[in-house]
Amino acid sequence: MDKLTIAPSPHVHGHDSVKRNMYGVLIALAPALAASLWFFGLGALTVILTSVISCVLFEFLIQKFLLKVKPTITDGSAAVTGLILAFNLPSNLPIWIIVIGALFAIGVCKMTFGGLGQNIVNPAIAGRVFLLVSFPAQMTSWPTPGAVDGMTGATPLGLLKEGLHTGKSISEIANLPTSTDMLMGNIGGSLGEVSAIALLIGLVIMLAMRIITWHIPVAVLGTMAAFAAIAWGIDPATNADPLFHLLTGGAMLGAIFMATDYVTSPMTKNGMLIYGFGIGLLTMLIRCYGAYPEGMSFAILIMNIVTPLINKYTQPKRFGVK
Repeated sequence: MDKLTIAPSPHVHGHDSVKRNMYGVLIALAPALAASLWFFGLGALTVILTSVISCVLFEFLIQKFLLKVKPTITDGSAAVTGLILAFNLPSNLPIWIIVIGALFAIGVCKMTFGGLGQNIVNPAIAGRVFLLVSFPAQMTSWPTPGAVDGMTGATPLGLLKEGLHTGKSISEIANLPTSTDMLMGNIGGSLGEVSAIALLIGLVIMLAMRIITWHIPVAVLGTMAAFAAIAWGIDPATNADPLFHLLTGGAMLGAIFMATDYVTSPMTKNGMLIYGFGIGLLTMLIRCYGAYPEGMSFAILIMNIVTPLINKYTQPKRFGVK
């Protein structure tokens, strides 16, 4: 009768941990990292190292000397924030601006709220939006992939927005990239968002490792595709086709790596679908009718704030509750 062991919970242990998932995200980001280095070279490496080192250093200093708690930089979360922030920046951005963005992301948007698990918005996205508002000229100067002379150009979404603003139809807008270029990454843009195929490989890795589920990426990209298909069907002369919208800008990076942040996304599957739908819809509304050619970061920030409300109304009922 001594075979019964009584012990407090938890009684079942899983293999998940913050460190495992964060390092898994870093592994999934590796293909996009390789693509950014291939297309943008030393500039991409400088931006990435500056952003990651700054984020890790600021988290260490704040925890060590301000909060006076044990630093948690080895869990990988600060490195993930730094890498995703870098992926949202042009490869020619001055180092001092990157450092400011890292400080805002870690110091204001993460540690001010108590650190990992308590931030209300995604720190990397908030850092990117802060820099875009504060330094719009530097944040919208896009080096041409493979250029060695500092040549810059517009992103595909920028070309589309500018051309439509001047009264041209899509067929009349020059220099729009092909689907192959957009898929592989031979286009202007933030250094980590240009290669759709690399980001899709990252999605497969995270799904295989069960770091995320399919609900948010599919909801975001599916909503964007449906919106673009309807608009394109109504007027193809002034609305780009769904594939264009899915392969350009921050669509893939946002849907796969930023919207799926554990802390700032809903906990239930129905909530994730609602959340993803909201991000996709807001992104397309901003792209098609807003002043900015891209809307992914703004859409995710808005839905981050709505997440507590989504959680409230999608949480399952307790057993026995009618």
